[in-house]
Amino acid sequence: MQKVRVPLTNFQFGEVSPSLYSRTDTPIYNQSAQRVENFFLRSEGGVIKRSGLKKIYKFDTTIDTSKRQQCRLLPFVFSDDEQYIISLEHQQVRVFQISPTTGAVSLISTITQDIDSATLKFTDSYLHEYTYAQAGDVMFIAHPTFIPQQIVRTGLTSFQVESFQFDQRSNGDQVYQPYYSFQTAGTTLDPSKSSGSGATLTTSSAYWDTSSPSKHIGTTIRYNGHEIEITGVTSSTVATGDIVDSLKTTLSANSVRTNEGSATLEITLVNHGLDEGDSITISNAGTVGGISVNQINGSRTIQKIISDDVFTVNAGANANESDIGGGTPDITTHAPTTNWDEQSYSSLRGFPAAVTFHQNRLVFGGTLAQPDSIWFSKIASYYNFDVGEAKDNQAIHLTAAVGEIQQIRHLVSNRDLQVFSASAEFFVPAFQNQPLTPTNAQIRRQTPFGVGFERPQAIDGATLFIQKGGQIVREYLFSDAEAAYVANPISTISSHLIKTPIEMNTLYGALSRSESYVFVLNDDGTMAVFNSNRAEQRAGWVEFTTNGVFHSTVTIDDRVFANVEYDLGDGTEAIVLCEFDAGFNTDMAKEYSGTAGVFDVSADYNDDAVVQVIDGNNFIGEFTVSGGEVDVSGVDATLTTAEIGYKFNVELKTNPIDANVGNGPLTGIPRGLGSVILDLNNTLSCKVNSTELIIRNVTDDFSLQQKAFTGKKEFRLFGYNRDPQITITQDSPLNLQINGLVAELIF
Repeated sequence: MQKVRVPLTNFQFGEVSPSLYSRTDTPIYNQSAQRVENFFLRSEGGVIKRSGLKKIYKFDTTIDTSKRQQCRLLPFVFSDDEQYIISLEHQQVRVFQISPTTGAVSLISTITQDIDSATLKFTDSYLHEYTYAQAGDVMFIAHPTFIPQQIVRTGLTSFQVESFQFDQRSNGDQVYQPYYSFQTAGTTLDPSKSSGSGATLTTSSAYWDTSSPSKHIGTTIRYNGHEIEITGVTSSTVATGDIVDSLKTTLSANSVRTNEGSATLEITLVNHGLDEGDSITISNAGTVGGISVNQINGSRTIQKIISDDVFTVNAGANANESDIGGGTPDITTHAPTTNWDEQSYSSLRGFPAAVTFHQNRLVFGGTLAQPDSIWFSKIASYYNFDVGEAKDNQAIHLTAAVGEIQQIRHLVSNRDLQVFSASAEFFVPAFQNQPLTPTNAQIRRQTPFGVGFERPQAIDGATLFIQKGGQIVREYLFSDAEAAYVANPISTISSHLIKTPIEMNTLYGALSRSESYVFVLNDDGTMAVFNSNRAEQRAGWVEFTTNGVFHSTVTIDDRVFANVEYDLGDGTEAIVLCEFDAGFNTDMAKEYSGTAGVFDVSADYNDDAVVQVIDGNNFIGEFTVSGGEVDVSGVDATLTTAEIGYKFNVELKTNPIDANVGNGPLTGIPRGLGSVILDLNNTLSCKVNSTELIIRNVTDDFSLQQKAFTGKKEFRLFGYNRDPQITITQDSPLNLQINGLVAELIF
């Protein structure tokens, strides 16, 4: 019989996939485990039991198991001391305030209508798909099914919901919104007049939506840049509309050219869309080439189309010299033109799927009709999307024209603007020492994977995203070696923990820890938790479970909140807002006050709920709620305060303990574990296989709390197995931290 001591000094790779159980040749094998449930990975290499979940608020939502989410949590942070949690629900918004003095969380507002008294547009069919961005007092929420919505803080404890509205010119004749030519090439628009209401709008091919009522009604089109609001649709080629302003275009200065001895005027009008024989009216022209004003102004007929930007008409007299001038004349016409477009956002064309802020611009991306387009507002003017004359501060419109349609789902402002679509990843590069402008903005394709609806998260210099299909998590990271972004998988060794995620959130050092974590909420109500330290090349996954189902999570500064569905007893299910709190060892927990060992829990639990009772460092036991009370008087009739909550599983199960000896690895050979030495820290409850940790007080005064154990503890084990493993659990829901272990292997 031989013995060998096998050290497992860290678990930095967390819980690994069953596919790796035979890879005893890799460094990962002895730095990971087969099961890591409800532990945080520590940067030093050990693990510590996760905090319990403190109960904050019970929702009155009726549970619908067919919905992926019913109460989605979002962060709303105005400043360090003015922080809120937004709960998006079906046609409802709840706002919770975090007290700047006590840190307590309380419901301050429930909103069911917007400022126009209309039902809120949020539905629990799409909650998991909504994207959001917040700046100051306003949070923008985007989805292709509605115009972006705004949750606006109007006071310290008051909020309202309103629809996004574009800025307008002061006289109301122009809305600064995006437009696009949705018609097929060559299709003309022919208004029946140049101004006023009730104009007939005829297209040369089918264009207008003929559903009842038509989705074109209420939308705006532009004829040569002039807005016409659609009021009715007669057929696929005929509609009616009100001309907001007359169809008059003011030319740029010096847009008229004359030729000596000729009456022909060459007029420059960018994208005029006119044709030979069309009629126009010229007004406010100045003298040019010796032709007087009254010989230029008036009704004229297009003689020749020189280019898309230049056409000719005949003046009433010949020029006596070749010249360029004419002032800034106005051209009025309602002739058929190809130069027309329609507003990009509408119930017909869809609305943006993604929103973010980047370089002091509000950025939207991906409507149903323009899935691969990105729109940037003017700098510091978030409601103005007028591209104007492409000046540096004006709005920007980009399209990812790479030969295939890319449905944009997320926009992330990082070192560049990162663009995540359903089938590829892009970026809009930033430039050193100069801002993004209409003249330098460009979009570049990088990787070909595609993203789901889960919001990507920035951590440790990278942006994590869940690949379309919901089985792989990747990190989008700029590689200096390749001078491009790469998207390497980070969940390969723990792929079994990624189970069709619906949400992802990041925590940057908290919960009494300095590490950063990413919480990936799975469709089955479990959470995969990722820890990364790129500088030390540490990265690993664990799984969080609870005595219920996780519905949503949110991180605000150093705090983590979660909506969890619990059985409150007698089969009653409810969604409960909780917080991970290091002061608790159970879930849905509270500190209760009672009398002589009897506690009233009727506000939180129903009869038949099975709960755990903890008194400081001592576990009192497991009890069943009866008559709305928990009675522990049979154990301790003097108890007046206690933590009461649900127990959650805690398990660390190693990979089969293996070793290489003189004649090769011991893999598959029957072998046993003689003993295990655990390096514990501040631990009150621990069980190794079937052996319980015994903590002995140094005094016989049993009224004193037991003291947590720190140091090395040996556990004697028995039995042989071809795959001997160490399983660490606990019977009592108390503190547990494992720095590492050494196993004595017998063969």
